[in-house]
Amino acid sequence: MEYTINKLAKMAGVSTRTLRYYDQLDLLSPARANENGYRIYGQKEVGRLQHILFYRELGMALEDIKNVLSESNFDGAAALQGHLAALHTKRNQLDILIANVEKSILAMKGEIIMTDHEKFEGLAEKMIADNESKYGEEIRAKYGDEAIDASNAKLRGMSPEQLAKAEKLEAELKEALVAAIQQGDPTSKMAHKACELHKQWLCYFWPTYSKEAHIGVAQMYVDDPRFTKHYEKIAPGCAVFLRDAVLNFCL
Repeated sequence: MEYTINKLAKMAGVSTRTLRYYDQLDLLSPARANENGYRIYGQKEVGRLQHILFYRELGMALEDIKNVLSESNFDGAAALQGHLAALHTKRNQLDILIANVEKSILAMKGEIIMTDHEKFEGLAEKMIADNESKYGEEIRAKYGDEAIDASNAKLRGMSPEQLAKAEKLEAELKEALVAAIQQGDPTSKMAHKACELHKQWLCYFWPTYSKEAHIGVAQMYVDDPRFTKHYEKIAPGCAVFLRDAVLNFCL
């Protein structure tokens, strides 16, 4: 069955403007144009749009989706299995958070007593799910499933106090990076302090620390545009500066 751009947009719940934008990006082009010049989409394009929207729901950038779908060995059925697993994980995480909010409401009404640990149930799962959806494929390819699973297990076992300390440490790291970048020297004492804070922060999530892994993750901040974007929000040139500082720190 074939669809005009208007019918496909209505069926998929997106705008015709979105479909035209996908065409501009070479992400989703119509199968053909009819005699009136209208875009016509076939079953192949419908399936591709389904994958695009699933990946978008999981937070993947359009450029990354394009790269995945353009791979010569892309397997649509396997991709759907991956979508399904990710959605199950997301649903489980939401169920935990919903239960947490419901218990919190009862606790505020004085109907139950909620422990401090219970107040933070679900938050670690959310962090894990977010990291897996954004960076899971890259970090698992780089460090292996065993290391990432161990890291996730460590995060799940954190107490509320440990989570709070990790957040405070991350804030201190950002302040130190800004100060070090202003000095402009990745070998300075302030840059060394930033690297030490970065090491301490990583150790909250890594089961073990190594200089090689520290250097590797700092390099990934430069190589992966998503990590680079995160660190560029701290200060312009932050990803490259931190990479260079970590190289000096680990000598």
